[in-house]
Amino acid sequence: VRGCMSLGRSRGGLPPDECVEEDEGAILEDMTRLVERYHDPDPLSMLRIALGPCSPFSVTKDLMRDVARLARRYDGVLLHTHLAENENDIEYCSTRFGERPKDYIASVEWDKNDCWFAHCVQLDHEDMLHFAKCGCGIAHCPSSNMRLGSGIAPVKQLLRHSIPVGLGADGSASNDNSHLLSEARMAVLLSRVRPCASASCNENWLTPREALYLATLGGAKCLNREDHLGKIIPGYAADIVGWGTSLGFLGCASDPLAGLFLTAPSKVTMSVINGRFVVWDEEFVALNLDSVVREAEEASQELLRLAKEKQNENESREKGL
Repeated sequence: VRGCMSLGRSRGGLPPDECVEEDEGAILEDMTRLVERYHDPDPLSMLRIALGPCSPFSVTKDLMRDVARLARRYDGVLLHTHLAENENDIEYCSTRFGERPKDYIASVEWDKNDCWFAHCVQLDHEDMLHFAKCGCGIAHCPSSNMRLGSGIAPVKQLLRHSIPVGLGADGSASNDNSHLLSEARMAVLLSRVRPCASASCNENWLTPREALYLATLGGAKCLNREDHLGKIIPGYAADIVGWGTSLGFLGCASDPLAGLFLTAPSKVTMSVINGRFVVWDEEFVALNLDSVVREAEEASQELLRLAKEKQNENESREKGL
């Protein structure tokens, strides 16, 4: 996803001014460059580009519309943003635009089935009806929603409305894990503490089988790829993950699926991605893990160095004023 932020605090947005790209024309040019150079629309492609203005409070409406129109010039280029993550998001759109989420996405031409949205914790019934009508997808990010205190997404209600729902991990700054099996487990557990008005609260509980759906076919539907991903059947991508019955699965033989989603997340025993073995017997076979860890640590240190450098520049500028 080629993300972007163009609306800084001085213009009514949330991000600091130094974190945004104010030249929206340059953003669109770079998005075009990336799509034309890298995007592969083949049904079993391993490299697709999506365009992702960050959120209603970090980009202008004009940019949202322009990005949507740009994406639709190409085959299979989808649109992604964060929406209705918490009550502050709802208040921002209501105060600045006088709109609920359903009205906002309609006003920027994002109410189509080529759009999927992260979070959607604060959707109401009318919002859900509009999402269902348009076929918009939702990435449920339970760990991030808990870490940031955003609330609990009404996943069961979304599914009842036939809205495509998959799983997400949000960004590393609000997740610290990016472990999709853990996200599936959290989705099951979190659904059971969501407040409800009726006596039969368990009607809104996610089952392990529904969590499996979110982690597989639900995610594929969000990406408009349910005809080629999300199932183990002939003609679909050979994406298969397996877990061995380790010590943590003791007592789970009668329902291994519940064991997978309700016990502590375990290491992957086998992973096949598009027909290629990546993990076998809990070991990476497609890459040198030590090298990846070393490079990641070096990149982390470089980011910290650059952040400190930027902080010092800002402090010097403030003292100069």
